Amino acid sequence: MKLQQLKYIAEVAKHDLNVTQTAAKLFTSQPGISKQIRLLESELGVNIFKRSGKHLTEITLAGEAVLALARNILDNVENIKHIAEEYADSSKGTLSIATTHTQARYVLPDVIEKFIESYPDVTLNMHQGTPVQISELASKGTTDFAIATEALELFGNLVMMPCYLWNRSVVVPIDHPLNTSKKITLEQLAEYPIVTYVFGFTGRSHLDKAFFDAGLKPKVVFTASDADVIKTYVKLGLGIGIIASMAFDKDNDTSLTAIDASHLFEASTTKIGFKRGTYLRAYMYDFMQMFAPHLTKDLIDAAAATADNRELETLFEKMRVPNC
Repeated sequence: MKLQQLKYIAEVAKHDLNVTQTAAKLFTSQPGISKQIRLLESELGVNIFKRSGKHLTEITLAGEAVLALARNILDNVENIKHIAEEYADSSKGTLSIATTHTQARYVLPDVIEKFIESYPDVTLNMHQGTPVQISELASKGTTDFAIATEALELFGNLVMMPCYLWNRSVVVPIDHPLNTSKKITLEQLAEYPIVTYVFGFTGRSHLDKAFFDAGLKPKVVFTASDADVIKTYVKLGLGIGIIASMAFDKDNDTSLTAIDASHLFEASTTKIGFKRGTYLRAYMYDFMQMFAPHLTKDLIDAAAATADNRELETLFEKMRVPNC
């Protein structure tokens, strides 16, 4: 049994049993991968994959068990490499982050600037996507961290830690009638066409729940994953915007007014997550604490040591998470 063979079966499973795509990803040949998988199955005496002709069609029950162990072995191989890198030079390496536009545009710039000043020899990679895509990247180990508000709980192998609470603002043109209201209501908002986030993005679920609980049906006429796009269409007169308060930029959004709506909606929690079993290098701890100062090394280690999400939630449930 070779480590390369375990890598091949894990990658084939990751690419939906498409050996051609796997070969392209690994810069090797399709026949070579197929041969190594056959040799491994022959050595083990079981089929890892079912076949139809030359095509892989399904993972067998034995294959599922083998793949689970193979992935653990490959994760530990990566951890060994990280340990070696840490002792060779703790100030060099790479850090990959998956996050949403709102985090990348409005929250992370100061953190990343500070991090680069502290670790100039660490290469930072940022991936943007939907919360599900972000969580999946971290769950598979493609990125080191996922930072998002939604969907992180869908992946049980992620250690998710609360970073900060935030709420929403209604953005409208300066001359909009809502600007005369002392304290806006959901009933008022329901009278206007609304431009806001796509469902599953940036706390959208809390927005929908607030209207539903009030027995109101909002007139959502346009959705986007990008707060800047939402503000653009508000400026065009498409409707009123509901965005994360942190996404309003007083210096650049001079033609708009932000009206506090925190009394209307439940606060949302932005979290940072990493794959269970990940070896965290010193600069990874520092990045997390720069992003959320209450996440000390001891607290992160305690979170990483939890067995599941229920135990993880118990660890943090009494903690006062700061507001953005």
